[in-house]
Amino acid sequence: MLWAALAYSVGIVAGEYAWRPAHWWVVGALAFAMAAAYFAQRRVCLGRALVLGAVFLVGALHVQVRGAATHFDTSIQELADGRELQIMAHVIRDGQSRPASFGEIRQAVDVETEQVTADGAPGLPVRSGIRLTIYGSHAREALDEDSEESPGAIPLRLFHYGERIHFSAKLRPPRNFRNPGAFDYQGYLAANGIAALGSAKAENIESLPGFAGSRIELWRSRMHRSVIAKVHALWPARVAALIDAMVIGEEAFIDRDTRTDFQRSGTYHILVVSGMNVSILAFVVFWTLRRLRVGDVPATLLTVCGCVGYAFLTEVGAPVWRATLMCAIYLGTRLLYRERAMLNALGAAALGLLVFEPRQLFTASFQMTFVCVLIVAAIGLPTLERTSEFYKRALAHWQSEDYGKSLPPRVAQFRVDLRLIAGRTRQFVGRQWSLRLVRLSARFALGAFALLFISAVMQMGLALPMAYYFHRATTVALPANVLVVPLTQLMMPAAVATIALGYVSPWLARIPALVTTIAVQAITGTVRGLGGLRLADIRVPTPSTMMVLAAAGALVLAMVMARRRAPAAIVGLLAVFAAALALGFIAPLPNIRANVLEITSIDVGQGDSTLLVTPQGRTLLVDAGGPIGEGSSQLDFGEDVVSPYLWWRGISRLDAVAITHGHSDHIGGMAAVLKNFRPRELWVGLLPPSAALENLIAEAQSLGIKVVRHWQGDAFALGGANINVLWPARDAPPGAKPQNNDSLVLRVSYIDSAALLEGDAQKQAERDITARYHPTADLLRVGHHGSANATTPELLESVKPRFAVISVGSRNPFRLPRREVLDRLERSGARVFRTDTEGAVTFYLDGHSVTPSLAALR
Repeated sequence: MLWAALAYSVGIVAGEYAWRPAHWWVVGALAFAMAAAYFAQRRVCLGRALVLGAVFLVGALHVQVRGAATHFDTSIQELADGRELQIMAHVIRDGQSRPASFGEIRQAVDVETEQVTADGAPGLPVRSGIRLTIYGSHAREALDEDSEESPGAIPLRLFHYGERIHFSAKLRPPRNFRNPGAFDYQGYLAANGIAALGSAKAENIESLPGFAGSRIELWRSRMHRSVIAKVHALWPARVAALIDAMVIGEEAFIDRDTRTDFQRSGTYHILVVSGMNVSILAFVVFWTLRRLRVGDVPATLLTVCGCVGYAFLTEVGAPVWRATLMCAIYLGTRLLYRERAMLNALGAAALGLLVFEPRQLFTASFQMTFVCVLIVAAIGLPTLERTSEFYKRALAHWQSEDYGKSLPPRVAQFRVDLRLIAGRTRQFVGRQWSLRLVRLSARFALGAFALLFISAVMQMGLALPMAYYFHRATTVALPANVLVVPLTQLMMPAAVATIALGYVSPWLARIPALVTTIAVQAITGTVRGLGGLRLADIRVPTPSTMMVLAAAGALVLAMVMARRRAPAAIVGLLAVFAAALALGFIAPLPNIRANVLEITSIDVGQGDSTLLVTPQGRTLLVDAGGPIGEGSSQLDFGEDVVSPYLWWRGISRLDAVAITHGHSDHIGGMAAVLKNFRPRELWVGLLPPSAALENLIAEAQSLGIKVVRHWQGDAFALGGANINVLWPARDAPPGAKPQNNDSLVLRVSYIDSAALLEGDAQKQAERDITARYHPTADLLRVGHHGSANATTPELLESVKPRFAVISVGSRNPFRLPRREVLDRLERSGARVFRTDTEGAVTFYLDGHSVTPSLAALR
């Protein structure tokens, strides 16, 4: 079944990237199937190969027949053009509250439209998914339907599944940051049935009578909310937030710093409901039922039902259902005395899931789930069978004097040695206790070895997906998991028991609640301690194709060699270890052009970020994007937008970074860039009073990054390029807070070609620069996102740019770039590029000419 699943997977890849008419795949599959039937008894190996060929062709046919089209209604996107819409809808996913800017509370809730009215026209029956953000001043976790409070008393309450509402909103279609390597946000929303985004004020939402949706989902939603409420009633807020995430899959109360700590320590799978949770729950339930003398078959059925109920309750989705399916298949095969055929069960589960939805093969979640289980089944268990499990046989029938005669020589010798040690300790504790202590110590040592080995192999095997998808080398994951996994095995059943007893009597739940609290605090303490080490924060660029193939080949080699002789198995493990080291510590060659000056305007929405690569390969990042206004975004632009692009380029270190001025849409992402790329220098200009600027400089200094002040008149070389600082003036007094005219304005030149980078400089700065320097440039990085208070005619007359690029957000509320600025640029003869329409734009200056290049994006 594993071979069949692999063949089907390769077929899916072929069908996705090598399109052929459907009848080709059908004819080929039939031909292979008939040939396999003919050779089934004549040449068995050839018959098996032909069967796999038929499975491969069926996989290719399946993914093409399913098509790439979305399987939900996207008709609402035709109305997502900024018009005010009147919408009747019902909630399809419970709302989650989050803090927003200026003391507000915002709630994210998914709704499905029933009727949409635009421009006073008759309502249209539209059924599309919308992710709606509702703003208000207070949040309330639950609202009693029989409450006598007036509707205006609580401006914002959480909306629940099935509620019908009416609201007015302006919708917009989802949009990805259009940089190579960017997260596919549109695809993520599409997978959740969301076709548009919108926002509304709490006072503009009207509740409607009636219920819409599935009664089963309504029960699930109510049970989920009930469990969350019970968790928060039994534990203090911080512990409850972690239990929500670890046990029930509710991440609404987890802050970004906690999430990052778990990611850095390589224990993020503990924070989210995953296959490990299902396996722990299944083991505890099955073990308890068997101790209660429940039969093997009823215990298996009850365990599977418990896992299905848990998956239904968590709302996590595909990952936990995959784990539940694998658990059910494993327990089912165990009843058929096939409990050791884990690879077969794994293959059956994978094949079933791919038949259900072939394109999940391309998701990180699917790949990591099956790589994890495959590593355990194909490398871990075969190795343990010849090591710790092999020697565990010496501990059976411990009181028997004759049992050792039936054991293999090595195991019998091990048993004799242990009993000799017990004989030495007999004089201190007596015969019975000495035997028990030695046996217990041996079991503990063998169990610790198994845990260490499985954890080590898992971390080595997962180095490739961790580097490719998450750009992390989890250097402390082994000790972290060795400590955290046993604590999780204690925490999970204790938490479930606490919640169950909490519905009966909070007094009865006190003891398991205390055990759970101790386990959670030990987990978080371990995670913070190890994740806080600088060694834990190693970020890596996207591996090269050759490195990906080499690491995958090493993993396959280890799986093949695991059941062969010991030297061959050791060679396989060393190959995986070497691949993991290479992924973490050997940086790929960066994707740059030699002997040209590259200037790339990165798409960071309504903000600024520019990458410069000099002719000699030195790198400078100017600004790193950020939210508009403090605290108004859950997105870390440095971590989630700028860094992925740099990693996609194969860049692991920056030579220098510069911040033009202290506004959040320019410096908001810089802290993450400093941590991820450890530049040698941070360039700054004016430093008006600003907590954000002070924190950023303090962060740089703590990382050992040199902070360099630059002023008007500074001129220096960087990797074959010449940089002139045109603004701010050395004697310019800083204002009471950051201003646009604080901007560091740079002219970067290479031989006879040059670029002018303005930041957010406005008329005052532009006029001084024009009068003092009369700058010329082939490329103009337009000031202040195309605002009317910049890009003056005088500047354009002096610069005479051939190309201009504007960094601006799609459908931004400021209506930038302004029409008059675009007209000025057109009259100056400049060809204009915009990040909101073209995405990331790169310009290559070879010393005599400029060549623009757009990224090929979905």
